[in-house]
Amino acid sequence: MPTKTVVTKKSVGTKSKGSSIDLPANPFIFEILNLTSKQRVTSKKIEILRKYEHPSLKSIFIWNFDESIVSALPPGDVPYAALEEQNSFSGTLSEKIDDAVSKMKEIESNSLGSQDQGRSSIRKEYEKFYNFVRGGNDGLSSLRRETMFINILQGLHPLEAEILILTKDKKLQTKYKITKELVTEAYPDIKWGGRS
Repeated sequence: MPTKTVVTKKSVGTKSKGSSIDLPANPFIFEILNLTSKQRVTSKKIEILRKYEHPSLKSIFIWNFDESIVSALPPGDVPYAALEEQNSFSGTLSEKIDDAVSKMKEIESNSLGSQDQGRSSIRKEYEKFYNFVRGGNDGLSSLRRETMFINILQGLHPLEAEILILTKDKKLQTKYKITKELVTEAYPDIKWGGRS
């Protein structure tokens, strides 16, 4: 007599939430931070940070958590400067980025469709970050430094731009569940202090 096969949800391949730590090749920093933040266990957070280790990710953590690094940019909202859109949008670039991030949450997607085409990433821009901290490129005028920062923000994916704005004000941990202690454990090669 044939035996009866019982199919359960688990056997059809459903995964428990948060179990997969796989991201696409060369993920955005926001993807790494989101995935890390969702983990409940410290060891899983460390595993993700180590798996997706990249100098751009470390530079964000160092800028955000190292007390010896002082931003050479004014704190708070970033002024809006795109001439081609000034008639259709008033406010700050920070507000525009917040608006784009809200729209992504509404449609439950990290993409704004065609508006994402040609966007840069922190991974591609991080080597310019020294211009935005004291001791990095002190010869830049404030106006030139702020213009460079705005230009980078406008070229980034909105969720990447949001990370950069949080980082310049050392507020990354207000959005993501990541601490300096966690970063130190994941990346023991980072030496804190003595940078500015």
